[in-house]
Amino acid sequence: MNSPFDLTGKTVLITGAGTGIGRASAVLVSQLGAKVVLVARNAERLQQTAGLLAGSGHLVEPFDLTQVDDIPQWMKRMAQLAGPLWGVVHCAALLKIQPLQFVKFSAVEDIYRINVMAAFALAKGFRQRGVCGNGGAIVLLSSVAALKSDPGNSPYAASKGALLAMSKTLAIELAPQNIRINCIAPSWIQTEMTAQSAAQYLTPDQLAEMAARHPLGPGKPEDVAACVAFLLADSGRWITGTTLVVDGGFTAK
Repeated sequence: MNSPFDLTGKTVLITGAGTGIGRASAVLVSQLGAKVVLVARNAERLQQTAGLLAGSGHLVEPFDLTQVDDIPQWMKRMAQLAGPLWGVVHCAALLKIQPLQFVKFSAVEDIYRINVMAAFALAKGFRQRGVCGNGGAIVLLSSVAALKSDPGNSPYAASKGALLAMSKTLAIELAPQNIRINCIAPSWIQTEMTAQSAAQYLTPDQLAEMAARHPLGPGKPEDVAACVAFLLADSGRWITGTTLVVDGGFTAK
């Protein structure tokens, strides 16, 4: 019996693969049989991720996703090296807590360049002839901040909300090419990025209160990685233009 979660023979490009959700997603899809193209700026961390992967043929590709105009052509080169891509997972993100009175628009631009513009460029690059094969899947990492946010988080929340709208429109546009696109909206996941943010902006009491708002407790990167794999594989073949909320019950309260 064939498993609907099997990714054998598929090639998946994952951004932000050096840490956190990107690393966990890369490990899981490799265990499901996929060949993985690991993307981030930090080559050392990508090599560490590569050492955790199952199987062979994976590629380590350091790349600066702020260079959004270069992404589509770069993806053509990746497809030439790795073969046609089946999936793209955009985990790379920038988080800066900025109350409105202190917002610097240069920082907002930085957030949008990684969180939104790079997502657009990856989708544009993926649909090119020779980059994706016979259809495929794009998974964008949004956030529950787009659905139920807190004060001081408007630039990040707005960028993650943009991904929800983008995925709905592109789902219709890309469906004739048999390309699916979906978002995952995690809540408090125990990653390096959230730990740094917590240390910088939250007191221990505030951090405890944040954890208490999740009936199932804080999540782990592997919790989100399982959903990434689900949307990439045949298990998600009839799902497009939607957002899968993975939040331990956060938005239910």
